[in-house]
Amino acid sequence: MTSNNTLEQPYPRPLSGAEVSQLPPALIPARAPLEGRYVRLEPMDAALHAEALYRAGHDDEAALGIWDYMVYGPWPDVDSYRQTLRQQSASQDPMFYALRSLDTGQIGGQVSFLNINALHGTIEIGHIWFSPQLQKTRAATEALCLMIRHAMDDLGYRRMEWKCNALNEGSRNAARRLGFRFEGVFYNHLIFKGKNRDTAWYSILDSEWPTLRAIMQDWLSLDNFDSNGLAKTSLSAATLNHPDRV
Repeated sequence: MTSNNTLEQPYPRPLSGAEVSQLPPALIPARAPLEGRYVRLEPMDAALHAEALYRAGHDDEAALGIWDYMVYGPWPDVDSYRQTLRQQSASQDPMFYALRSLDTGQIGGQVSFLNINALHGTIEIGHIWFSPQLQKTRAATEALCLMIRHAMDDLGYRRMEWKCNALNEGSRNAARRLGFRFEGVFYNHLIFKGKNRDTAWYSILDSEWPTLRAIMQDWLSLDNFDSNGLAKTSLSAATLNHPDRV
């Protein structure tokens, strides 16, 4: 059986039917913050986060563009958005987090765990959006790395998934940059905002994670950033070109 690597070329993966030598621990994410060097993921709290998140996603045309490929949004006012966040705050799957930059202290986006199947050790990250100020920053990258690391290392999942609109090149590039493998496109998968959505699927397996963990740790280290906070190396180049990944 073959799938695809980050260059979307065939490569080997474990055969279906192979024995699972160690079952997943069957743990689910707790409603607790995750904190790194540059960002803190705070469990969604509509009372605490609604106004800041509304501003981050509605302040200007660049912010409004966030919603082009999302299945919801934008909202006409903060009160209507707060009602959506109340539902997100109460949800266990998806489990939503607001992102706070530790450099600025500002709330600037959201992420979630979803499709949580603890028994089989599979989980997805999604509902991802970053404000224009948070996009392409080390805090944004670290937020996603924290989620993958928490699921794979702390909770013992064996498969991390990423799914996105097949037309959303920004999301597809983000998946490849983090080392997710392309698995294919599910055509006519969803209808959102009255339009057909084909969905691109990506994944990281537990066998691939140790190599990616080391790459991410190296990239996120303080030594990899100059005095302006700009990365000295390319994460995409590291994940695409590492000898264990090609």
